[in-house]
Amino acid sequence: MITRKIDSIIEHFYEEDNKALLIDGARQVGKTYSIRNFGNKHFESFIEINFVKTPEAIDIFKNAADSDSILLRLSAFTDKPLIKGKTLIFFDEVQKCPEIVTAIKFLVDEGSYRYILSGSMLGVELKGLSSAPVGYMDIMEMYPIDFKEFIGALGVSSRILDMLHQCFNDRTMIDEVIHSRLMQLFRLYLVVGGMPAAVQKYLDTHDLREVMNEQLAILKLYKLDISQYDPNKKLYLDDIFDLIPSELNAKNKRFILKNLNENMKFSRYENSFLWMSDAGVALPTYNVEEPVPPLKLSKQRNLFKLFQNDVGLLAAQYADGLQLRILNGDSNINYGAIFENYVAEELHAHGFDLYYFNSKRQGELDFIIEQGGHTLPIEVKSGKDYERHNALSNVMSNINYDIPLAYVLCNNNIKMDGKTLYMPIYMTMFIEHTQQGSVKYDIDLSGLQ
Repeated sequence: MITRKIDSIIEHFYEEDNKALLIDGARQVGKTYSIRNFGNKHFESFIEINFVKTPEAIDIFKNAADSDSILLRLSAFTDKPLIKGKTLIFFDEVQKCPEIVTAIKFLVDEGSYRYILSGSMLGVELKGLSSAPVGYMDIMEMYPIDFKEFIGALGVSSRILDMLHQCFNDRTMIDEVIHSRLMQLFRLYLVVGGMPAAVQKYLDTHDLREVMNEQLAILKLYKLDISQYDPNKKLYLDDIFDLIPSELNAKNKRFILKNLNENMKFSRYENSFLWMSDAGVALPTYNVEEPVPPLKLSKQRNLFKLFQNDVGLLAAQYADGLQLRILNGDSNINYGAIFENYVAEELHAHGFDLYYFNSKRQGELDFIIEQGGHTLPIEVKSGKDYERHNALSNVMSNINYDIPLAYVLCNNNIKMDGKTLYMPIYMTMFIEHTQQGSVKYDIDLSGLQ
């Protein structure tokens, strides 16, 4: 049984709110499974309508004047009862039915039933969906299974997770036996990744060949989406997707357009990279001119790294046999790209915008994020020389940046050295946004009233 974080989020949403909920996310991350599980568990009647499998369902919403006509058509379309106050209606693959955006406002306003929606590639197909319909529907993004969910599915107890979190907060060493076991689980996660089908296949069989077959099937599905969207290869989407593993394995991991075409200009093909991000299949990480907040102001949109949305899919794209070498901790493997991909997807799932910093004078930082009003540099070290980080030292010693803390994610145990916290790479699961309390501001209106 794979317990997902979003399961409790969905439950809480329907306890507290009367609005509809849309679950967005890349293909194969588990949206439909979680929604079905919730609907069957909490509602007397659960109605599912998939606009891909039953495209005729789109006619329910065409030229519908109001909620009454929509519900009348809906009742004729389904063989399940619509019980007022006890029915959840699930619209799946909503990217195929743009009319749902307008219709959901009327349905929520009518108030007899509850609604939940999901879709893939919404950032591509329904560009305006994130801003409408305001007040009637909330949008949540779902990601692949993260490391915390993964080890929970394998049977690691909540007591161990609580202890690890305490070590992270207190900056104290982890028991070496537990640390060693967690590093083994981390290497397994690099191979299996977070696609639910691949994780479930591992849980059922423990056969890495079967896991890879699932991963290759997902990659084929992604490639099919790409070929359908860009049939004439004018956007180079297929080539960009195929180049992600090799570009990440290059020395600076930055995506080089000339590796696609000698005459390519970013301004012409920027939409190609935006498509990868909007479709949820890749995570762009942009260079910033200075490591000072707000990072978005110094973002350089033509300088970026491009990570896979799932580290297991990345590993599956490398040479066959790599999986066992990763599990055995083969020292001849360059883990840099795989380690960084894991960090990128964890930080992204925690709501961080992804940036890195590269300066000819100071060097390159693997990641830099904003946390609690400050910039937080993060270095990812896969080898034994994890305490050598010239760029990080340069940035931390620069008084103009005033950075209070830095992380070095590595294979080793927790250690604090000045303003730098060294910790095992799997502890990325605890890097989250700091909770902000209420901010009150009173203004003196005397003389104005």
